[in-house]
Amino acid sequence: MATALPSPALPSAGRRRGLPLGRRTLRAAVAGVLAAGFVLLGVTPAEAATTYSAPLRTAVKSLPVAAESNSGYDRDRQFGDWIDADRDCQNTRAEVLLQETRARATYTTSRKCTVRGGRWVTSWDGRTHTSASTVQIDHLVPVHEAWGSGARKWTKARRVAFYNDLGDRRTLSAQTSALNSSKGARGPEQWLPPRNRCAYVGEWVAVKKRWGLTVDSTEKAALTRLAAGCPNVTLTVVRR
Repeated sequence: MATALPSPALPSAGRRRGLPLGRRTLRAAVAGVLAAGFVLLGVTPAEAATTYSAPLRTAVKSLPVAAESNSGYDRDRQFGDWIDADRDCQNTRAEVLLQETRARATYTTSRKCTVRGGRWVTSWDGRTHTSASTVQIDHLVPVHEAWGSGARKWTKARRVAFYNDLGDRRTLSAQTSALNSSKGARGPEQWLPPRNRCAYVGEWVAVKKRWGLTVDSTEKAALTRLAAGCPNVTLTVVRR
């Protein structure tokens, strides 16, 4: 249940031009709460509100190029694990499974914290799964790749937000465990799924744009070549 904000005390000065002073004070208080929330996530309100939209090939061309540096990488220490952001006992893995199931989910306990079954059609291979144990939640841009493409300069809070990004369904998805393991930390210059490759390329670019990540020269060359053979669809992302 949301906690109501306390009503601000009205100064004796009364009203000024525009909104009544009490309303202006309340609006400022709400803005302050929102700004504090963005700071905790490692982003600014301006970053959170920015939307990027462009055709696929234009988006690829605009990706900034920088040498990838993976020194100091430690997944657990720097990105953490699945979190339960809304404190409903279902962590990020469970939330993705519930977003993507095409049938009513079943759970391992009566508390409904951990998903046991459902129906998932994994986009990379078109396979149907009815057991949650046969799928993994994939980071479309692998965590190791993100670290080397800019995340090593982020705050820990921003890295945790990336790891648990439920705000754009292209960032995280359920995929066949064996296929996801074969992908590992490789990018599209080294690995492509057996199906829906153009969608995969577009999603990769979208996630890089969303999180402000760079590409190295080999990666950009591969994305340019792949995008040239795909429909030039418009990508729209909300930047983080």
